[in-house]
Amino acid sequence: MTKGGNPYYTGPVSDHFDGVRFFNPGGTAPRGLGAFLRWQLGGGRAKWPAHRASPFLQARPDLNVEGDGLRVTMVGHATLLIQVGGLNILTDPVWSHRASPFIFAGPHRRNAPGILMDDLPPIDIVLVTHNHYDHLDLDTLMALNEEHAPHVVTPLGNDTIIRRSVPNAAISVVDWGDRVELDDGIIIHAEPCHHWSARGSGDRRMALWAAFVIETPAGKIYHVGDTGFHDGINYRAARAKHGPFRLANLPFGCYEPRWFMASQHQNPEEAVRGMIACGAGHVAGHHWGTFRLTNEGIEEPLRALEAALDSAGIERARFRAMRPGEIFDVPAISSKAE
Repeated sequence: MTKGGNPYYTGPVSDHFDGVRFFNPGGTAPRGLGAFLRWQLGGGRAKWPAHRASPFLQARPDLNVEGDGLRVTMVGHATLLIQVGGLNILTDPVWSHRASPFIFAGPHRRNAPGILMDDLPPIDIVLVTHNHYDHLDLDTLMALNEEHAPHVVTPLGNDTIIRRSVPNAAISVVDWGDRVELDDGIIIHAEPCHHWSARGSGDRRMALWAAFVIETPAGKIYHVGDTGFHDGINYRAARAKHGPFRLANLPFGCYEPRWFMASQHQNPEEAVRGMIACGAGHVAGHHWGTFRLTNEGIEEPLRALEAALDSAGIERARFRAMRPGEIFDVPAISSKAE
């Protein structure tokens, strides 16, 4: 790599790539080292238990779900098993104990994965939304490739990172607005979200981040791995282009303190506003309760979510705060989402 260059991706300048780094059009860049140190040294971080067991047993999923069925099983954090149209899809798979570049330090799991890796059904598709360690776990991707050889779909630049450890992986690389057509009437669309990327101190925003729309015969699914709310711009755009959705997988944890996190992680109230803006019939809520990444308590996102749903007049059952091992058979879309 030449000085000032990008180690992951080389391509033309666009409305979200300046030739070296990706950015959120009209958005907010992530804060710098000074702000990070102010947060880390400022106190206010709630204590989490060393272990918080899920109330659900580890799931042993069926081989597939056919017909009009749509089933989501929570593994943990942003890792979900989506079963639809006879295909098995994993999002941001992380089975490692730590979301970290180190095996001896960094955020560690507070609950076991909701599915043992040995109990996974055959995995057809893996969606990797961006390269943060709580979403792109190379050890997990290596193990999945060895056992299942799935088709990986990921935004620009992340393929370079993955191929360094999994050189024979089958990868479709996508920019915002691209689509990947698969068998059985499944189409994966890559869409904008308001986030950023980094694996270390020198590669900030050098690989793209994205949300995905999964178009299936059983309905459309909107999967957001990480995002700031960004005034709901991306939610409204997704609905205008693809919606309404039978299911949206939305993050609602890891959001305090707001002065530091607002541009990259939406809070529960914003997640509910996002649900409304994108026209989701139901939501599988994720990105909470497994890795302590921010200041709020382990159960605080759930309490804040319930208050936000009640305030918006939305039935709590429509926005499921998923816990490891929990299985959600998603109802068909109803007029409430339209």
